[in-house]
Amino acid sequence: MSRVSTYLNFMGNTEEAFEFYRTVFGTDYIGDIVRMGDMADGPDAPPLPEAEQRLVGHVELPILAGHVLMATDMLESMGHQLAIGNNVTINLEPDTRAEADRLYAALSDGGSDATGLQEMPWGYWGCCLDRFGIRWMFNCAEAR
Repeated sequence: MSRVSTYLNFMGNTEEAFEFYRTVFGTDYIGDIVRMGDMADGPDAPPLPEAEQRLVGHVELPILAGHVLMATDMLESMGHQLAIGNNVTINLEPDTRAEADRLYAALSDGGSDATGLQEMPWGYWGCCLDRFGIRWMFNCAEAR
């Protein structure tokens, strides 16, 4: 089933922010908090410093009317810097790859910072900044 959620980036305090949001909305996490150290490193990625291994790699929290907040910590060791424009992303989870392709093509047209859609361990993924400066993420779990 298609879903839209909001994806937030933090600079090392995702868990603190989400504990706060959890008390505000009176809800609980969907699944476990995934730590950076629990995620597989890319083939050319240097190992994470120990201090970053406990940071949040992914967390999901339902808030109101079925809407879900998701988040991750950005990594200083990878040169990440938090700024207006990369702190909030609208995450689209279409049912099919064809719909993901259609939405990605339309929203990335005239935009920038486009990754293309590609296979990732969790599914078909991509990200772009549209021509109005809004960041969109695409995640589709449909099997090839």
